[in-house]
Amino acid sequence: MSKRILLIVSGGIAAYKAPELVRLLRKDGIAVRAVMTQAARQFVTPLSLGTVTEDNVYTDLFDLKDEREIGHIQLSRQADLIVVAPATANILAKMAGGIADDLATTLLLATDKPVLAAPAMNVRMWSHPATQRSIAQLRADGVTIMEPDEGDMACGEYGPGRLPAPEAILASIRAMLAAPLGEAQAATARFGENPPPLAGKRALVTAGPTHEPIDPVRYIANRSSGKQGFAIAGALAALGADVTLVAGPVSLATPPGVRRVNVETAREMAAAVEAALPADVAVMVAAVADWRAEATAQKIKKDKGGIDALPLVENPDILAGLSKSPRRPRLVIGFAAETEKVVEHATAKRARKGCDWIVANDVSGDVMGGADNRIHLVTHGGVEDWPKMEKGAVARRLAQRIADELSH
Repeated sequence: MSKRILLIVSGGIAAYKAPELVRLLRKDGIAVRAVMTQAARQFVTPLSLGTVTEDNVYTDLFDLKDEREIGHIQLSRQADLIVVAPATANILAKMAGGIADDLATTLLLATDKPVLAAPAMNVRMWSHPATQRSIAQLRADGVTIMEPDEGDMACGEYGPGRLPAPEAILASIRAMLAAPLGEAQAATARFGENPPPLAGKRALVTAGPTHEPIDPVRYIANRSSGKQGFAIAGALAALGADVTLVAGPVSLATPPGVRRVNVETAREMAAAVEAALPADVAVMVAAVADWRAEATAQKIKKDKGGIDALPLVENPDILAGLSKSPRRPRLVIGFAAETEKVVEHATAKRARKGCDWIVANDVSGDVMGGADNRIHLVTHGGVEDWPKMEKGAVARRLAQRIADELSH
């Protein structure tokens, strides 16, 4: 049976992106039913949204037929996930305050399903203390709030507040739909009276590269096969952990017992990581591209004797952001691929990123894509130098080290 989304579209100019989000969801095999606020109808019509969902679009709390059947309760319970996109400052404030004065907010108050919100508003509205109080309260209540994109806005200002790209919202939705429904108490039922050391623990692993489009045929990327990250995900699952693997574009089989979320860009990976929380441990193995270009819709031609300079924008720092997050896992582990002064640079990176451990390796040889790895584990207690070994053996040793740390 396909997963089902209830999409709530609130009244911001970014509502015009809702049909594109629906197309991506439908292409991914996810059924969508839409609810629109009255303000949202100023930017996109129920007819256009109903055409792409191939379903009714709901706008009025007091539709006689639906409310005779207590329709707002049914709508709030029938979906696997409720997504608010765009989520304006107004609807976020209502959600945080428990206000239910229209169909959308009544559904949100009546639901027993997880909720994802993708904010979109003016930069000053986003940074206002009232909005940040709403965000903090909603996160404390268990609502997943995506970070908005940064850039030029329709009002002419620049900064954070733009609706995340539909592809990033899709990545968050995939991660939340893949999240486990059970709690740690299910470990005994799953493994018996002698569960493995990570039974009942939730692990998040990122692996592979990210691809940052330049045009429809070119992209910026880091060299990464994903083999080490996939091996670590499998080793954690073998020790009983409930593992979510956020994977960049690689052609590797998913390890047994691992839940996989595929992404392409750094922003999609950041969104999927946020959606996969909470977790007890995060192992950030992915080789995330540090920069992205402003992609063009057409292939860049070289028949003009050269091309214009390619402006680059810094991508989100996923490891540093996770280390500083209020939903920070108990143990955050980063990776450092270095070509010189490996331990020195890894030690500095651990301090700079705010993570607990750094797994450092020398990639000046054939490590990228190779079968073996030689690492140095940098912790608050010092540096552990491990001998060169097969990547699967590295993964198993690291997984056991994680189990020992989490058992304290």
